[in-house]
Amino acid sequence: MKKLLSCLLFIVNLSFCFGQTLTLGKPEEVGMSAERLARIDNVVNDYVAKKWFPGVVVLIARHGKIVFYKAYGVNDPEKQNALRKDDLFRIASQTKAITSTAIMMLYEEGKIMLDDPLYKYVPEFKNPKVLVSFNDKDSSYTTEPAKSEITIRQLLAHTSGIDYPVIGSKEFRAIYAKAKIPSGIGTPNDRLAEKIKALGSLPLKNQPGERWTYGLNSDVLGYVVEVVSGMSLDEFFKKRIFIPLGMNDTYFYLPKEKQNRLTSLNEEKDGQLRKILPANGLNPDYPDASGTYYSGGAGLTSSIEDYAKFLQMFLNGGIYNGTRLLGRKTIELMLTNQTKDLPNQFGLGFALETVKNDYIAPTSLGTFSWGGAFSTSYWADPKEKIIGLIYEQMWPTTHGELNEKFKALVCQAVTE
Repeated sequence: MKKLLSCLLFIVNLSFCFGQTLTLGKPEEVGMSAERLARIDNVVNDYVAKKWFPGVVVLIARHGKIVFYKAYGVNDPEKQNALRKDDLFRIASQTKAITSTAIMMLYEEGKIMLDDPLYKYVPEFKNPKVLVSFNDKDSSYTTEPAKSEITIRQLLAHTSGIDYPVIGSKEFRAIYAKAKIPSGIGTPNDRLAEKIKALGSLPLKNQPGERWTYGLNSDVLGYVVEVVSGMSLDEFFKKRIFIPLGMNDTYFYLPKEKQNRLTSLNEEKDGQLRKILPANGLNPDYPDASGTYYSGGAGLTSSIEDYAKFLQMFLNGGIYNGTRLLGRKTIELMLTNQTKDLPNQFGLGFALETVKNDYIAPTSLGTFSWGGAFSTSYWADPKEKIIGLIYEQMWPTTHGELNEKFKALVCQAVTE
């Protein structure tokens, strides 16, 4: 008996020291029902049969065990090739959490402080101005001085006042278009330093810290990573995050040997699915380019299993497969609400489930989540130790209710 207890303690200590790595397991091993998880098949197959998506990949893990991992439909509505579980997806804004992680790694090294003014690293942002009026006819505008400087913390929490091109407010879509500020998607030949410095001269949508405004915050943070680390964002991600975590299928721009695994980007038109063709400045094949623009807000392409490894690192308290990226207390800080009484509950890189919004879904308090513009979505529940990811490739995003159905389908399968 003593030997058995010693072995068990040794295994527990190994898990603590090295972090749970994702391995295949059975639902019943981790307190879930295989029979109830099978309900996911019915729902997803129905969406695919109705041609709402060409294909869907789903991954569910609990306590480090992958208990549901399936691909449905096709990876291209024209070629009709079966979608594979390891096919590659444009994850767009799921890039943001990885950029936030890079910033927090530099924070842990004492190279950056969260309440540092942004201009300390990007001088072009010193003395920001806030938009007061806008003229639709010529995109001219008036401004007033901001009450305070933008901070790194505000960028992480999307409270800096920086807006978005393409999907932002009407005024800022026009202002950014005139200044040729990219959204971070489909502009591989731009240069990050040049565009972020240009952004620094443009007005803010609101006073720093006073509102939650989804914008180019993570693209700015990506440039801060470059300034502080002396590496390109691509190099930092690869050396400091992807290689240590074993994220071997995550890139800004895909190597030639992996380009055949890229799923098509699709749209629904008159009840039919079709591949999106290059138009309005968006080339859907941008992951195949030899690009120079590394968007910390939207640039990455990845597999669903790679991103599950990244999320498992957070559930492990900052460690995965023997490599510690972040300290446990730093993880706790990232998953602490930073937006106080604002409507959006957001930490340092993730949307959060708090007392304020806990009534919406069956996931637990502390669950963190986000997604990407091309219909990829993830969430992780630290209390239940569950990771859920569901990936499609549609633009614009359609039938987004599937993400909420997916949460319910996962949670209803928990038995203990």
